Amino acid sequence: MAASIRLKSMLALVTGGGSGIGRAVCHRLSREGASVIVVDVNLQSANDTLQSLSRDLPGQQHAAFTADVSQSDSVRTLMEQIQSCFSAPPRVAINSAGITRDDFLLRLSEESFDSVLSINLKGPFLITQAVARAIVATGQNGGSIVNIGSIVGKVGNLGQCNYAASKAGIEGLTRTTAKELAKFGIRCNTVLPGFISTPMTDKVPQKVLDKFAGMVPLGRLGQPEDVADVCAFLASDDSRYITGASIEVTGGLHM
Repeated sequence: MAASIRLKSMLALVTGGGSGIGRAVCHRLSREGASVIVVDVNLQSANDTLQSLSRDLPGQQHAAFTADVSQSDSVRTLMEQIQSCFSAPPRVAINSAGITRDDFLLRLSEESFDSVLSINLKGPFLITQAVARAIVATGQNGGSIVNIGSIVGKVGNLGQCNYAASKAGIEGLTRTTAKELAKFGIRCNTVLPGFISTPMTDKVPQKVLDKFAGMVPLGRLGQPEDVADVCAFLASDDSRYITGASIEVTGGLHM
């Protein structure tokens, strides 16, 4: 089925765009007409995504940049590069960059806790702040920020207290920024994926994945495209009266 072009002429930034959910989001937004800024800590992965994006509409221009979203200097440089390339700030930002450093609480290192919180929670804070500031500075209100959370942030998961804490924090961050940025016409929402087949799950034994799938009422693991579809909806004017919301994309898990 051909995608609509709800995002024609829109400039969209996607962190973690080099693989998994982030790459699927880049593909979907480009098919909907957006010009996409692919951001990843791995520039080669970002460029691989860039080469595969749709360029069917006049004026579509995509770019790839590397950035460490947990570092304010790196985010500042990223925004300067975007301004230089496009002469405008992104009006859509999808915060998809994320990592795991799993271990049980009694063995989890401070470094593993800090690194996950830095990328998964501080990163969306820095990107949201930078994009919102850039939009407000133009004097022209309007935008959509989508943060990728996780159902784990609601229900917890063995061996993932750092990851669960970071994703629970995402919901609190999003709800607060939604309240603060509403007066500028900037909407902020969270998408909560369940068990999604991504490079993160490639190292999980198949029998464990099968067990996970058996827990899902719809009977399968999700695909990155399932999450990307919801991100495209939240980025578009079809969701113009939705802000501060959390949308589960879990196949019915934990109903």
